[in-house]
Amino acid sequence: MTPTSIPKPNPTVIAVIPARGGSKGVPAKNLAQVGGIPLVARAVRACLSAREVTDVVVTTDDAAIAEAARAAGDALGATERVHCVQRPSAIAGDTATSEAAVLHALDAYEAMHERTADVVLLVQCTSPFVTREDIDGVAAAVARDGADTAVTVAPFHGFIWRDGSAVEDDTYGVNHDKAVRPRRQDRPQDLLETGAAYAMDVEGFRTHRHRFFGHTALVTTDPARVLEIDDPHDLARARALAPLLDPSPLPTREDIDAVVLDFDGTQTDDRVLIDSDGREIVAVHRGDGLGIAALRRAGLDLLILSTEQNPVVAARANKLRIPVLHGIDRKDLALKQWCDEHGIAPERVLYVGNDVNDLPCFALAGWPVAVASAHDSVRVAARAVTTTPGGFGAIREIAAWLLGPTLTGHLSTPTNSTTK
Repeated sequence: MTPTSIPKPNPTVIAVIPARGGSKGVPAKNLAQVGGIPLVARAVRACLSAREVTDVVVTTDDAAIAEAARAAGDALGATERVHCVQRPSAIAGDTATSEAAVLHALDAYEAMHERTADVVLLVQCTSPFVTREDIDGVAAAVARDGADTAVTVAPFHGFIWRDGSAVEDDTYGVNHDKAVRPRRQDRPQDLLETGAAYAMDVEGFRTHRHRFFGHTALVTTDPARVLEIDDPHDLARARALAPLLDPSPLPTREDIDAVVLDFDGTQTDDRVLIDSDGREIVAVHRGDGLGIAALRRAGLDLLILSTEQNPVVAARANKLRIPVLHGIDRKDLALKQWCDEHGIAPERVLYVGNDVNDLPCFALAGWPVAVASAHDSVRVAARAVTTTPGGFGAIREIAAWLLGPTLTGHLSTPTNSTTK
């Protein structure tokens, strides 16, 4: 079929994100974090970054999800573009269709703003790696190119089988003749629906009440990014892939006023050697000392904050010529007090940690950073993760984020001395 919709100038494009509170496969799934960001917030961010999207509507029955969605809009300075619609219980159960939720959200948006939408998108929280390009692609196909509907798809080269033994006493190939094994380049290109993003002409959608009608445009996306979260294993895979697939927003010197460092597992490899007299010895990395010296020369406030009451921590801090607070039970309270005393806004603090006792400080600091060897829960909560493990130059890597690879950027007072 050929396109049947007539493109409108300056169309109103509404992205609807269905996000129920209940989920049997993964409890509170839409609030689960991938790459340190709740799934609903990831979807909101992707939609807000798309050039074609006018406004974002999150339809939910859960107050915490609505709060997370609004917070995502606030963080991007787009508070007025994110709208939350209370989804009625009749269309919030396990058997409710996404189409019903989108239609309800569309009606609510139009009543709220007294304006008619031209194109409506369905963007799924459960596809954590949907991109701005994906969303703009389906939106433009309908809003600009005249398609009635559009869907994201990915190239697929697999042989699909079906067990038909109950009916036909045999198994058979769905997209191939099992007696023939053609090479991939000799087969027709199959395309897999990703489940991430859909677009529909509003007038046609209201008539057909289904996401596919008329001419459907296929918007091809990267197959490496195709993942739908339906169970805990999918969530674990998404979290493992996030450092590889997410754009890595790293802090710059302009973002940071202070760097606060955990010690064990962050500046060390978390191992301890004990001699016959019971004295503890740890290994540190000279590159970390070089990085800390450069950060100090660049005018950043520095602090080592550790729960361990150990002479080796104090000795290392003295060597690096930076203050230390150790033997601290509530590191978050100590960090807040230190910030207050030094007139430092917590949102301008980069805090580096590796284990669960760092999580309260992660919640306080604007830039929580995990070293590559950190516990999984810490990596998930981090805003950035180093590629280097603790004790092997992770702090040197962070200094390079802020000052450049040669550690010479933004120095307030050049010096020839270096502390290692």
